[in-house]
Amino acid sequence: MTTHTNFAHQDRPIAHRLRELWAYRHLVGNLVIRDLKVRYKNSVLGVLWSLASPLLMMLVFYVIFGVMQRPSVDRAFHLFVLTGLLPWNWFSMSVAGGVGCVVGNASLINKVYFPREVLPVGVVVGELVNFLFALPVLIVMLYLWDIPLTMHALWLPVIVAIQAVFTLGVVFLLACANVYYRDTAKIMEVVLLAWFFGTPIFYDYGAFNRVIPILGWPIETGRLAYILNPMGTLVANYRTVLYGSPDGPPSAPDALFLLRTALTAFAILAVGYWAFARRSGRFGEEV
Repeated sequence: MTTHTNFAHQDRPIAHRLRELWAYRHLVGNLVIRDLKVRYKNSVLGVLWSLASPLLMMLVFYVIFGVMQRPSVDRAFHLFVLTGLLPWNWFSMSVAGGVGCVVGNASLINKVYFPREVLPVGVVVGELVNFLFALPVLIVMLYLWDIPLTMHALWLPVIVAIQAVFTLGVVFLLACANVYYRDTAKIMEVVLLAWFFGTPIFYDYGAFNRVIPILGWPIETGRLAYILNPMGTLVANYRTVLYGSPDGPPSAPDALFLLRTALTAFAILAVGYWAFARRSGRFGEEV
């Protein structure tokens, strides 16, 4: 019965699947609450760790880059790093948890019918909650170091939404792949490590910018790196609207560059969701 229902769901139009996913939004909320409880079980601070964690990270960065050695950025380098690290943590934790979200809920999948999309969505939303808990801490720290919020912070919901779309697309794709190829989770551990160092968290692509000829066209390596790495663009945009530049206040992001990143994010989501939806009917047999 369950398998038949799953195949029926697989063949439904995308609009129907989205309506059904919305109807099960309470299940997403329950999964988020469950994961938060499990994460902070037997913890003294509990969910307050979402606030304490960025404070502790900032303290470490301040000691290392503000006291022990001179950083490449003079103005509050620990906040320069933290502004990029928080969105990266949201992405990397979502990917790390999302890869195994279908396999890890095999017993639930084989017992109860629900849209399988709930599982990846629950992981990404859960990590988004942690990110949103940490964001006010970052804003307070920026203010204490004389970098107050400006009107450009109004871009934050747009940047957060684009990252959510991109992250969800990646998680859909990897969660599906891991059902059939269990090495996916192990491979992604290495990929995430390389991706972390390839994302401008401790540096800026502009510091390594060069002009190189590609097919006869002069291409700036910094801009090419942003094009190839959407997380690099997102981190740069968070930094632009909250921290500013190393020698300037916060400003508006490059709208065209942000639009390109948004189009890339929606393309990744379309591919990831298509792959997930096409295979979700067989998850019960494979897990």
